[in-house]
Amino acid sequence: MKETNGHEQRSKVTLSGLLNAIDGLWSACSDEKIIVFTTNFVDKLDPALIRRGRMDNYIEMSYCRFEAFKVLAKNYLGVESHDLYGEIELLVEETNMSPADVAENLMPKSDEEYVDICLKRLVKSSEEQKEKARKLAEEEEKKKRESESKKNKKAEEAEKNMKIEEE
Repeated sequence: MKETNGHEQRSKVTLSGLLNAIDGLWSACSDEKIIVFTTNFVDKLDPALIRRGRMDNYIEMSYCRFEAFKVLAKNYLGVESHDLYGEIELLVEETNMSPADVAENLMPKSDEEYVDICLKRLVKSSEEQKEKARKLAEEEEKKKRESESKKNKKAEEAEKNMKIEEE
């Protein structure tokens, strides 16, 4: 939001304006051009925006898995193998951590931080992520059971009321 004279104003970008801008870029630029769009919710995008000719390639950036972790570990720590790799392999396959989250844990915070410290930090972070996901799943399951229980009680009450009305 922009602030003008102490008042907040919303930016008024419309779908039509965005489409015109994109199409203008296509026609004004040379033959070779790349426009990058990012979203966490591709299913919510307007079909006019993602039609062929506007967006021709889709690249899904998924969660970090062990092969990607090994590349990150080599790039950030200069290691290709470590005693913790077995544990890390299990954790990254079980948790949904983005490559950015993994990289953040692998980056040494100072010159004194060694490979062991960075990898242990990743293990700890992965375990915390796994525990958080487990608790969230338990909460969702509890809510689901409570909702089903309420539906069953309402159905029982409706059935009782029907029996009373029949008598």
